[in-house]
Parts: sequence; C-alpha cells; structure tokens
Amino acid sequence: MAADPLGGLHQLAGRGGSHDRHRHGPALVVDHDRRQRGRGARMRKPACGLIAEAVAVSAPAQRYDGRPRLLSNQARSITEHAKAVGALPTSVVPQLIDMITASGLRGRGGGWFPSGRKIASVAGRANPYVVVNGMESEPAAGKDKLLLRLAPHLVLDGAELAALALDADRVTVAVHRDTGLARHMMNAIADRVAAGWGKVEIDVSEPPNWYVSSESTAVASFVGGGEAKPKADSARVSGVNGRPTLVSNVETFAHIALIGRYGPNWFRQAGTGDSPGTALFTVSGAVRSPGVYELPVGITGETILRVANGVREPISALLVGGYGGAWIPPTQLHRPFSPEGLEPLGASLGAGIVVALPARTCGLFETVRVATWMAEQSAKQCGPCFRGLPAIAEDFALIAREGSRKAYERLRFRLGVINGRGACAHPDGVVKFVDSALKTFALDIRRHLSGQLCPGGPRVLPIPELPNESEGWQ
Repeated sequence: MAADPLGGLHQLAGRGGSHDRHRHGPALVVDHDRRQRGRGARMRKPACGLIAEAVAVSAPAQRYDGRPRLLSNQARSITEHAKAVGALPTSVVPQLIDMITASGLRGRGGGWFPSGRKIASVAGRANPYVVVNGMESEPAAGKDKLLLRLAPHLVLDGAELAALALDADRVTVAVHRDTGLARHMMNAIADRVAAGWGKVEIDVSEPPNWYVSSESTAVASFVGGGEAKPKADSARVSGVNGRPTLVSNVETFAHIALIGRYGPNWFRQAGTGDSPGTALFTVSGAVRSPGVYELPVGITGETILRVANGVREPISALLVGGYGGAWIPPTQLHRPFSPEGLEPLGASLGAGIVVALPARTCGLFETVRVATWMAEQSAKQCGPCFRGLPAIAEDFALIAREGSRKAYERLRFRLGVINGRGACAHPDGVVKFVDSALKTFALDIRRHLSGQLCPGGPRVLPIPELPNESEGWQ
C-alpha cells in the first residue's frame, strides 16, 4: 500500500493552501450540472504573437513560428480546404507509415501511443479497417468536436491516407449521438465525393453516450454491430467484425494529413524530442479566456494559463488530462506539459484537458462529483469497475462530507486493490484521478478528517446527464 499522503503535514495545519475556504461561511453554489452533450468548446484563437512569445519561453524547437497548424485554415468546404492545403497527397501513400514513424507523432486521444507503431501493427494484415474516433467522452474536452466542425476535411484526409497506406477499403467516423456532428460529417463526405476526392468509402456511426464507449475496442465493436463496450482483444488484432482495425483520434488523423503534405521534419519543428508537434488544449476553469488552444507539446503549465489570459482568481490545483487524469498542485506549473514532463507527477496530457480549480472551490467535493459520475459510467463487465468504483466514490464522499477516517482508510486500501485488475482501463483511470486528489489536496483532507468541514464552494467541473438507459449500449 502506498505511503499515507497525510504523513508529515501536522506542522502545516493552518498555513497556506486553501485554508480560507474552511473558515468562511457558506459559499454561493453555482450549478454547472447542465446538459453538456452537443456543446463543443468555444475557441478563442489568441494572436500568433502571443503564442510565438510562449514558444520562445517554453518550447525546445525554436524553428516553430508559433502559428496554429490544425486551426490555421478553418476550411469547412472542400473548395476552401483545397485552396488552403492543396489536393490529397496520394503520392506519399507508399512512404506514409515511415513518414509517420519518423515524425514521432503520438496519438492525441489520451494514451499518447506512438502512431507509427500503431499503424504499422495493422499494416500487412488481411482485410483491415479504419475508424476515426470522434467520440470525445471527456466532459471537460472540446477539441475534437471543434476540429470536426472547423476542419472536417483535414481529419478525413488523414483517415483516407491511412486507409490507402493499409489497403483498407472503408473508413468509419464515430461521433457521439446528439452532438449534431453526424449530419455535419455526412455533408462533408458528400462534398468530397461530389468533388472527386473520395478515394475510400467513408461512413458515419453514432455510438451511445457512455464514457467508456469512446474506448477503441468499444468503438470498433459498435461499428461492427455489437455493443459499445470495451473488449479484451486489441482492435488492431480483432476490431470491426473481427477485422484488424486502426482506431485513432480525430486530432491524430488531422496531424497525419499535414505530415503527408509537409513531411516529418516540418512536424518536428514544434514540440519536444520525445513528443513532437503541436496539440489542442481545452483550457477552462478559473482562466479569463477559456477555450481550445493549439500549442506546442512541452509548453509549461504557466504558459498555458498565460495564453488563456491568466487566471481570474487564486487557484488551488490544475486538473490535467481529464476525468481519467490527475490533479496537480500549482507549484508544478513550471513543468513541461508533455508525457515525459508530467510522468514524474503521475499525470499525463491525456485528451489535452487543463482545468484551473479556483481556491474557493473544494477539490474534495469536485473529486466526489467526478468519481460518482465515473462509477455510473461503468459497463458492468468486471467487479473492480462495477463494485469497486461506487465504493471508492462513497468513501471519498464520506471523507468530504463527514470527515470519516474509517472511510479514508478503506479508500486507501481499495485504491491498491482495484488498480490494474479491471477488464479495461476505466477503473485504473478513476483510481489515478482519486489517488492524485489524496496527494494534491492532502492538507484539505487532513482538515476534513479533523472536523474542519467546508461547504464545497462553486462547482467547476461539468457533469453531463447520464444516457437514457433505454438506449442501452447499441
């Protein structure tokens, strides 16, 4: 079992952190539990000069001029798209996998797995299939919905190039129901066909709105006519109807489209050596200008907040990566926001989510809200998820609301038992999220356990409505 994160904090009681939150009277509660489905993040595109200044401060590749790549040409029609980036570069198809590998591109869906290795693992297999994962189940994310709306043809270009490189005859774009994106993407596909761009057959699928339905094997299962639940076998081996399937994120395919046009060396001009390129960050919470920003991988947390015009009030933590991500303290804002830069903190970039938590909001109550919602998103395929996650959420709720030390001890034990034992990665993500709260909000936990309870403060993290049970998983 991990060391008690409350150890050694006796001398810190009453100093710094968010202590004032535990002294003032009841705070105004602002209910942000409104329906989130169908609402993409509002993009605020900062001036290139500001991004360039940020790059000079934080990015190791000084040749990058700071200009957006994915969001620089918001071409919604095929005509606008062709004027912006030219025709589909089919001549590079024989070299595409090598180009992706040389670029160092890592998937932007959450796992940051090397894209070259992923696509190479499908290459050479019989009857392959390609799926564009536009599900974006993370409630605090908005980048994929935004990219599909503003630059659908860039995403479709990347998917077509990948399909041609794999000799796949079909591509499916998967988007959540009720977002309006299915009709939008079908119109884009029809636009391509009418303009003679369609080299591969493309269709659109709408899996249900469960959090775990965005997992790659769940998406592949649904596209093949099954339930949108995670499966044991990798989609690369047995995906859509048992076919080897490349499932990659919307942003990943958009990067592939640009790598195919401009090459791996161009791509590496931004980002870090281990994680090159730019990434889309959805920045929200206590920042003055929340929105989706395209920034080089490896930029510091301080600079991300500065590009969002700074914080509007004191903050106590940052949520990085999403609801399967981790809380980190403001003292770590100097770190590079890259997979390798965040790994020592037990955090990752995930889906590019950065939420600045106001100091007047209790991180314990926000953690309870998310953990409870994540438990309700279970596919109920294994005990660690079906039984373990509700127990974790209940224990954390007792800590936050009643200061229960027994619940605290149970929680620490359960985190160690559940981690690594689920049928998919969903339980591990919740364990990671909750464990990071124990560390980052250790002083707050100590105060709650000593009877210094707080009212919670304004709610910050969005909690969507659960899907209608009658929809099921198909």
